[in-house]
Amino acid sequence: MNDRDIVRAISAIIGSSNTEDDCAVFPHGNECLTATTDMLHEKTDFPKGMTDWQIGWMSAAVTLSDLASTGSRPLFLLLAAGLDGTGTERIEEITRGADDCCRKFGAKLAGGDIDSHDELTIVTTGIGAVSPDRYVSRKAKESRPLRAGDIVCVCGSLGVAERGLKDYYAALAANKKADTAAFKALCEPQPKVFEGQILGKLGVLSMMDISDGLAISLHDLAEINGCGFSIDKSLIPTDDAAGIDFETAFFGAGDFGLLYVCSPETYEKIVAGSPKFDSLSLGYKIGIVTGGTGILVDGSIVENRGYLHSWQ
Repeated sequence: MNDRDIVRAISAIIGSSNTEDDCAVFPHGNECLTATTDMLHEKTDFPKGMTDWQIGWMSAAVTLSDLASTGSRPLFLLLAAGLDGTGTERIEEITRGADDCCRKFGAKLAGGDIDSHDELTIVTTGIGAVSPDRYVSRKAKESRPLRAGDIVCVCGSLGVAERGLKDYYAALAANKKADTAAFKALCEPQPKVFEGQILGKLGVLSMMDISDGLAISLHDLAEINGCGFSIDKSLIPTDDAAGIDFETAFFGAGDFGLLYVCSPETYEKIVAGSPKFDSLSLGYKIGIVTGGTGILVDGSIVENRGYLHSWQ
């Protein structure tokens, strides 16, 4: 049993259509409120060598990335910490890291809760807001479903966090401290908050966070939209000098980018208007929607593999 199996079971109980989405959404006046929550544990989510400030930053960034995937502007975050008996200095640094991340991306760290726990555990809850016409979910609207020929895009780098994780394990085996740029990127992810808002304004059809990895996210997005994707391997960015090959870029997790689908007309606007968007890179094409099912890379079926929580 993995986390996606559990989410489907929960959906059947509470009768919600968006439990498989990155955020819950609620109409509120002239806008929609979006809400999301994330739980991180020291043993599974925070590599040794991360500073407490970085732990706080990552905890906030995870939640902000979910809000970004809906086109929302973040309003505020709540942070709850289960502390493992360490002193106040640690929670102070965690709070500073989370607050700095929130400030950078236009959110307010508004409060939270503390308790004791056997293992450091951080839970962040985020609330955002978005106009109904700019809200984007994983599943395209019934009025404009995904169609064959629509453009599949990624906003953000691929494989950098996975490279950082490999650097971490290599340093750990050598009894050294990981200090590469990729490891820093793993510990200080940059959610695409402003990019998500612009993409929502431009009218992208379907969007999700890809922190679990590009391959598994492609499968998720195709399944919920009842379509297939044909990916061009040559369009997946790799960097031999940085140690990022196709396997790392395509299957690696931890990159807080966005996967989205847009019409060819919208893609032309994204390409033509990119210099106008405050120098933000809104993404690049990696493939197209097909009328079939499943994910193809250069015509070959790709396995559904990425980051999954699993339980016996």
